[in-house]
Amino acid sequence: MSEHTIDCLFIGHNEMKFEEYLNKVEKMGKDSGAYRDLNLSFVKYKDRMYTAPDLYNKFYSKVNPNDRVSKPLAIGNTFSLTIAYLGTYLYRRGFSIDYVNSFQNDKQKLADKLKNNNILTIAIPTTLYTSMFPILEIINFVKRYNTTAKIIIGGPFIATQMKTQDETIVQDLFKTIGADYYINNSEGEGALVELLRAMKSGAPVHDIKSLSFKDTNGFRTNESVFENNSLDENSVEWKLFSDDIGKFVAVRTSISCPFSCSFCGFPQHAGKYRTCSIESIERELNRINELGQIQSVSFIDDTFNVPKERFKEILRMMIRNKYKFKWNSHYRCQFADRETIELMKESGCEGVFLGIESGNQTILQNMNKHAKLDDYRKGIALLNEYDITTHASFIIGFPGEDEETVKDTIAFIEETKPTFFRAQLWYCDPFTPIWQERKKYGITGSQFEWKHKSMDSRRACDIIDSIFLTVKNSIWLPQNNFEFEGVFQLLHRNMELGQIKKFVNAFNQGIKNKLTKEYLNEINEDAIIDIKQSIYSEKFHENNDSKLLISSDEDLFMMEAGFDLE
Repeated sequence: MSEHTIDCLFIGHNEMKFEEYLNKVEKMGKDSGAYRDLNLSFVKYKDRMYTAPDLYNKFYSKVNPNDRVSKPLAIGNTFSLTIAYLGTYLYRRGFSIDYVNSFQNDKQKLADKLKNNNILTIAIPTTLYTSMFPILEIINFVKRYNTTAKIIIGGPFIATQMKTQDETIVQDLFKTIGADYYINNSEGEGALVELLRAMKSGAPVHDIKSLSFKDTNGFRTNESVFENNSLDENSVEWKLFSDDIGKFVAVRTSISCPFSCSFCGFPQHAGKYRTCSIESIERELNRINELGQIQSVSFIDDTFNVPKERFKEILRMMIRNKYKFKWNSHYRCQFADRETIELMKESGCEGVFLGIESGNQTILQNMNKHAKLDDYRKGIALLNEYDITTHASFIIGFPGEDEETVKDTIAFIEETKPTFFRAQLWYCDPFTPIWQERKKYGITGSQFEWKHKSMDSRRACDIIDSIFLTVKNSIWLPQNNFEFEGVFQLLHRNMELGQIKKFVNAFNQGIKNKLTKEYLNEINEDAIIDIKQSIYSEKFHENNDSKLLISSDEDLFMMEAGFDLE
């Protein structure tokens, strides 16, 4: 082992190998809400299951076998803001840090770090996890190469389990996962610092707030206290991570959300809505711009454009600085006006995620959305006018939903024509405000298996399949390891938006084959040809080949395209 000592090694997101994840979800039953939700994100090709990025990577590598620069298409290509933020937080307080950004992509690098360094602790954030399976895979891997480092787990997954499950279930969960410490806090930076200080000095951990740790009777849980960590005082020092960042980073300018939608538990987890100053945002964006490699910044605030005047000042600041990168964000389009959209376009906005949720006003009221459909329509129309790519998200099956409200949502999508859209099954989370009204709506069950007075999850799944098959004026965006983020990654691989649309439409055709029982559930040859055309168009242009004589057989396709297979 080397003399290099690491106080805290962060392990980034684990996007499990899809077929392993699929096998776990299949065990819940192919009629389960979880499986049917996932079923709209993969296709069968030559007896293997592929997500959209899997197929892209397969065919891209075929035509670019010597490309050692471009990473495989995956959401892990955006550098983890959790690692960047927590790593900076610890570094400024005198701790040594290290990290791997993507567990799956960086396994060999992680194994080398685990074997060759003196590591005090390993931290596994759970920002994007909804089950323990990815966490278990990481821990099993860690213990294969290092048995001395103490494992710390914190973040939303842990906080949710501790707030929604009884003590017996939590104890069993902690024992099954097998970590040494668990931090139960929506933020938890302070608790992590206190734990590291105690471990380095040999002090006891019994009084550290928001901490669960092993004792003689299982896991002891200390009182959880609210942490108020200022974003202004803890902005990311991006140079610490410049060797591994790549082209994509995420930035947040606020904590929590100023709204209280009844289907969402985020404000309950994150506490009071807090924003950082525009001066602080400018300093951080300047650091990112100075790196010279960042092509796209994702603002991950739940509500980036509220308050409106603050948002406009941020846009004017970005225009003034003439940043080299493009940007995207979540956006509440009911607050759109022409001046704002013009500023967005001038400042480099490449796209926005729209949490529309429903095309029926009564359902929006049930959701406590505080939005009017006419304002949504005006906002989407302006975004379309200025060629800002949009992804509209909808929830199907929320309490009060029935066949008629669904028709309104379908009509809204067809009328407003967002670039992309997705309709997903309502997730009945006991930690959301609607749970307090379960008697009013007759809600029984939870998660993806539920029923209420006007619909159940099985019927909602049928409706979602129908929406997928019938909507014409917007393109369904696959979810697993792709989503809206995948669109921007493809744009920055020099695919034009028209190519991306062709790629996604062709992939979706494979799902339609599956739903309608055509072609033995396998994606058809025409769809594969369209996928290849969308991916290879740049190469065809370079080779001045206009014939596009394409076969679904890879070798024949490549020869017809004029590529040297040797």
